[in-house]
Amino acid sequence: MDNIDIDSLVMLYGKAVYGFCLRLVKDKDNADDLYQETFLKAMEMCNKIDKNNNPKGFLISVAVGLWKNNRRKYARRQRIAPEGELNEDMVNIMCTNMSTPEEIVILRERCAVIRTAADKLNDKLRIPLYMYYTAEMSVEEIALALRIPKGTVKSRLHKARKNLKNVLEGYQYG
Repeated sequence: MDNIDIDSLVMLYGKAVYGFCLRLVKDKDNADDLYQETFLKAMEMCNKIDKNNNPKGFLISVAVGLWKNNRRKYARRQRIAPEGELNEDMVNIMCTNMSTPEEIVILRERCAVIRTAADKLNDKLRIPLYMYYTAEMSVEEIALALRIPKGTVKSRLHKARKNLKNVLEGYQYG
């Protein structure tokens, strides 16, 4: 694989990888850095990328590995990573289709509750959840990217959804 192929990977999967990075680090600046590091690492490892065998999963797994390494570095230094506001683009898009200000407020509140609940999940549950919903990866792609069995991915997604359901059942929607 050469630089031209890396460009095609950026065009095909860049948006999904960036969305995943943003959800993972919860900060636009850190997401930008992780996104760039991911594709730089992909360029270094271009001979390991198989265009026919889940390249998006490969890129996501590179992002996860870099993120884990960065977290370990921060933990060793006992620094707390800054948390910024999450990207509200999706909520804003959905709000344009709403008819009343009350519906918009309720939607924003629901999204905030879901995001907060998802962010509180442990990494084993949160990462596959983000891969599935923000990077739109299949169970098979997640399994390959994380190097775990498909059944484990399904189990973790089930546990994450069940956890979110329990949190949301206690929340009153308008």
